[in-house]
Amino acid sequence: MAGERTTRLDRTLVARTALGLLNETGLEGLTLRAIAKELDVKAPALYWHFKDKQALLDEMATEMLRRMVDDMVAPDGADWRTVIAAAMRGLRAHLLRYRDGARVYSGTRFTDLSYVAPMEANLRRLTGAGFTPAGAARAWQTAYSYTIGYVIEEQAMGPDPAKGEEGYDLDARAERLAEFPLAAAAGYEMFRDYDAGFGQGLAAVVEGIGATLVRPGGPDRKVGA
Repeated sequence: MAGERTTRLDRTLVARTALGLLNETGLEGLTLRAIAKELDVKAPALYWHFKDKQALLDEMATEMLRRMVDDMVAPDGADWRTVIAAAMRGLRAHLLRYRDGARVYSGTRFTDLSYVAPMEANLRRLTGAGFTPAGAARAWQTAYSYTIGYVIEEQAMGPDPAKGEEGYDLDARAERLAEFPLAAAAGYEMFRDYDAGFGQGLAAVVEGIGATLVRPGGPDRKVGA
């Protein structure tokens, strides 16, 4: 019974419960009513803490961030490329722990300052490696946007064991595109082995950052670049 609860209902508990349900329901099936049922309370009790679903998503994203911050800071002494790559790999790994995790995380507003300390530490490393503050911010946003976008597509198109789906039928796709051989072959590159694809794309992003955003004379600027 709801009246027998001994754990205080608060925003963090609701967000953690919602994240636990996410793998079962997906984002579309995640409702305040379903969360309330899991918590054994009436749905109106949740509106005391969240005015709407977006407010709940903001808190869920913040809870996800709290769980991942330790994996978004590279070891001391790492060069700037490793700083960016390690953070983005950590971000992707955590997003993949949740069904529709990247969709939940993207476009939200954090509800506390959990993100600030790791962000400051990583930006400080980039500025120490030759980026201007503006260049460091742009480098971070570029790699971050690539990672979020990649995982959204990965979770939409890749296998989904929770739904019994095996992912894109690439042979059927190739058959449909038989008159367009390059586009047909591209499917096997884009929709298979997402780990390798992410790594290759991230490497390209990082190299592009190095070629365009490190200030002239910085320690990683290539001769003639």
